[in-house]
Amino acid sequence: MNILLLGPQGSGKGTQARLLIEEFGFFYFESGAYLRKVAEENIEVKKALAEGKFVPDKEMTSYLTAFLDEKSMYDNIVFDGFPRNVDQYYFLKNWLREKKVTLDLAIILEISEEETVRRLSARRLDPETGKIYNLVTEKIPDDVDQNKLIQREDDKPDAIKKRLELYKSHTIPLIEEFRKDSKVVEVDGERPVEVIYKDIANLVKSHGH
Repeated sequence: MNILLLGPQGSGKGTQARLLIEEFGFFYFESGAYLRKVAEENIEVKKALAEGKFVPDKEMTSYLTAFLDEKSMYDNIVFDGFPRNVDQYYFLKNWLREKKVTLDLAIILEISEEETVRRLSARRLDPETGKIYNLVTEKIPDDVDQNKLIQREDDKPDAIKKRLELYKSHTIPLIEEFRKDSKVVEVDGERPVEVIYKDIANLVKSHGH
């Protein structure tokens, strides 16, 4: 089965996806991490990310299909950050249909705008390792020099709010469209990680995984 994981930035999608992978063996496609990798060689993508903008649909879909074709992987995927609008959803739905698979379930992690800003403003990047830490939600390891950690441009409050507006304007129509084809479940993302995961794991099991 293929799962679409939705939620505003900072809603904990990555954490929940990692737990799903550990238990069920899904492949995790996280568009943000993938695009940051693409941005190392693509100046336009790098610029879009720095300004908190989305990469155009056509480019995003071509990156995704090339990536999955290269791995010959079309099933048992958790999609995070793609599709992020109706056009991308139609594209992915039709493309997967050609591969004889479907998007089976959308899980939406819901958190308030205030919580999004609080969590993302606390994110810090280690420029040497590329690892991201959070001053609010996790303890920074003792061997990490916190003075060397930096805040990414797209984790500053103004950029976060811009991304949230884009998320809402694109994602609400996407959810309504997805609901016509498959099951959509809203999950409260402001509870403890293990409580949220228990709900999500039960959902996946009830869908026959």
